[in-house]
Amino acid sequence: MKHYDLYALGNALVDIEIEVNEQELSRLGVEKGVMTLVDEERHDYLLTHLQGSIHQRASGGSAANSVIALAQLGGKAFHSCKVGKDEAGVFYASDLNSAGVDNGLHELEDNHGTTGKCLVMVTPDADRTMNTFLGISSELKEQDIHFDALADSKYLYLEGYLVSSPEAHQAALSAKKHAQENGVKVATTLSDPNMVRFFKPQIEKLLEDGVDLLFCNADEALEFTDQSDVNEALEILKQSAKQVAITLGKKGAVFFDGDKTHIIEAHPVKAVDTNGAGDMFAGAFLYGLTQGYSYADCGQLASFAAGHLVTQFGPRLYGKAIDELKAFHQQNLAK
Repeated sequence: MKHYDLYALGNALVDIEIEVNEQELSRLGVEKGVMTLVDEERHDYLLTHLQGSIHQRASGGSAANSVIALAQLGGKAFHSCKVGKDEAGVFYASDLNSAGVDNGLHELEDNHGTTGKCLVMVTPDADRTMNTFLGISSELKEQDIHFDALADSKYLYLEGYLVSSPEAHQAALSAKKHAQENGVKVATTLSDPNMVRFFKPQIEKLLEDGVDLLFCNADEALEFTDQSDVNEALEILKQSAKQVAITLGKKGAVFFDGDKTHIIEAHPVKAVDTNGAGDMFAGAFLYGLTQGYSYADCGQLASFAAGHLVTQFGPRLYGKAIDELKAFHQQNLAK
């Protein structure tokens, strides 16, 4: 019996979310709807010059959002990442601990770099645009992996953003190899169209010899496969993953289980912020898988969780929203 449901490896970023209009993005030369890597000076400049409503910060990064979602549902998770010995790093570690996610961030005394930051700009159409300063996350390496915890997990989850750093990319490859040698299933995500656009060879290397489960959204799937139709993209992605989940926003999602394709219906909501929706979907779906749920129930739970998330600002659920998610889970899906 494995101790952890999920072991994740990803960038540790303190998210700062701000509501802006499209004119602001244009004025400051920010490409809308994607993640763009920036240096700390550019990040701080944008934070200073953007005009809008700033929301509370959160311990972010794609993998962190997913493991926290799984933990909120009652799963057991471990997250390996890298933060600096600065105020933001202390905040990040505290936030992960409060969420009930095990980690190795008590070793902060060895990390003298700057903790990564992500400025999340949300426009009135609920779209999220991210400018990310990786900071010390770009130095994530094999030595930061807790191999014993990884071997004692049901699934390894690798965020696609890791491919933007040579050291982090190599760490992801090492983690995947160790997982496969120890009977741990491997799940990963394409993360963002810009990751596919600028780091496709690195992603192909990560998918080399296949993974058990691949998450992506429609834009990422089409970009990666050079297709114009999601169904055609799915056929190509089947060559790299035993199972594939493609989220389609308000149209729901499709999931290939290794044998047949399932349509996952969306929960109709009024979206105000799509930041973290894909991460929430993945975390909830993986929770269902690790608890032995049917694929239909995994999809239903993931769709409800992601739909609930986009009705509020921020990458995760809090307070009453968590209670509502748990109630849905207990009433409809709990075995």
